[in-house]
Amino acid sequence: MALSYDDVIAKYEPVLGLEVHVELNTESKMFCSCSTTFGGKPNTQTCPVCLALPGALPVVNAKAIESSILIGLALNCQIAPYSRFSRKNYFYPDMPKNFQISQYDEPICFDGFVDVEIQTDEGPKQFRIEIERVHMEEDTGKSLHVGGATGRIHGAEYSLLDYNRAGIPLVEIVTKIVPGTGKYAPEVAKAYVAELRDILRGLKVSDVKMEQGSLRCDANVSLRLIGSEVLGTRSETKNVNSLRSVERAIRGEMIRHAQLLNEGKKVKQETRHFQEDTGLTRSGRSKEQAEDYRYFPEPDLVPVAPAATWIEELRAQLPERPSLHRKRLKEQWAVPDKEMAAMINADVLDIVEETVLLGADPTKARTWWLGEISRVANEKDIAIADLSITPRDVAEIVALIATGELTDKLARQVVEGVIAGEGTPAEVVAKRGIKVVNDDGALMAAIEKVCAEQSETADKVRNGHVPAAGALIGAVMKETKGQADAARVRELLLGYLGQATS
Repeated sequence: MALSYDDVIAKYEPVLGLEVHVELNTESKMFCSCSTTFGGKPNTQTCPVCLALPGALPVVNAKAIESSILIGLALNCQIAPYSRFSRKNYFYPDMPKNFQISQYDEPICFDGFVDVEIQTDEGPKQFRIEIERVHMEEDTGKSLHVGGATGRIHGAEYSLLDYNRAGIPLVEIVTKIVPGTGKYAPEVAKAYVAELRDILRGLKVSDVKMEQGSLRCDANVSLRLIGSEVLGTRSETKNVNSLRSVERAIRGEMIRHAQLLNEGKKVKQETRHFQEDTGLTRSGRSKEQAEDYRYFPEPDLVPVAPAATWIEELRAQLPERPSLHRKRLKEQWAVPDKEMAAMINADVLDIVEETVLLGADPTKARTWWLGEISRVANEKDIAIADLSITPRDVAEIVALIATGELTDKLARQVVEGVIAGEGTPAEVVAKRGIKVVNDDGALMAAIEKVCAEQSETADKVRNGHVPAAGALIGAVMKETKGQADAARVRELLLGYLGQATS
């Protein structure tokens, strides 16, 4: 019988280990001058260095080193006065060298931490995630498996290789083991990756687009019996590329491990691949140990020895921490905890802030992003940030509502038009002929017509049954094609029927 998550946490304690790979947004690759622009024609952003042709020599990207140090400082790490690159040897079809230039025993940053906060049954609770190392390396190329049903190599008719990504600068952020999260392990992991993403975005060292692979997480999970000090065998779910998937993958692996252990079976140490459609993982390959990679110092690169003065200059450039930034906005906007959590979970906090900086009222800005715009994004099954509506558009719509040129109902039509690509809010208003009917004479004409057509309902209102006015107001709104201010219609209608407004 399949175990429930509650069954798992009643018997076992999860232990996490998270490795996050970050593609840096440098203009050129880690060891050559090839472009890093995403989406280029396959194999057009390559050269003898990133293709590992004989005699080609690498040169370290100085901007990548700077970005790596900034990341380490932001994660409360110590910066190594001396670090070096190594060769990590293994074969993979999309890795032209058959080794990866990485860092092994002497990383550029080490011993840091990140604090994350999640909502628990007992209220907000903070967890400290300790960072073991931050090291630099290069990315591999990309394999495209053609044919078959899954898009993976199994069942494919043939495979294509694109080396544009080979040599892209990567930073890998590796945690120490993370015990003590209990039943909140999936939520803590998700919060940690989200916090990292926010920190990196604030540093402007990566576009952190998980859907494009510029931020991806390898999630290590093991279980041990509650009260035991003996660590269980871990599995590593590779390249998880969304916050939701991080949470789902860890939850699924905890259940899978517990099922095996309860049946008296062993957990195999291996890499696994997360399947978005099922929320489960499938086996990849057996997990190598460090000695399997035959690390040795990279002979073509000198050690990295950043000056202490430069490190302090970079430390002075660090932006406000995301957690402090969120706290400041919450206080500044007087946002209830629930709504602040909703903005963070929907990943719209930055978008709302930009909208407010363009002049929109904070309450109105978050209402539109969390309300109508979020609804459209859910219908289209895409991220809110991927909709073709900008903070400037929303700020303009809020301003049009404030001046009475739009009602909330009409504004929804404008949002629809902007997302459909019909132009700016002003252009949508003009093209669709959207205009608020605020002429009392025109409104009274509509009210008189509706009251004549629905005389029985009008008499009910005249006789004091005010709730019946709702049907009449609706009819007037229909008569004016939804372009009237419903509040003004109500006021005029009740006055016409002899009822005082409040």
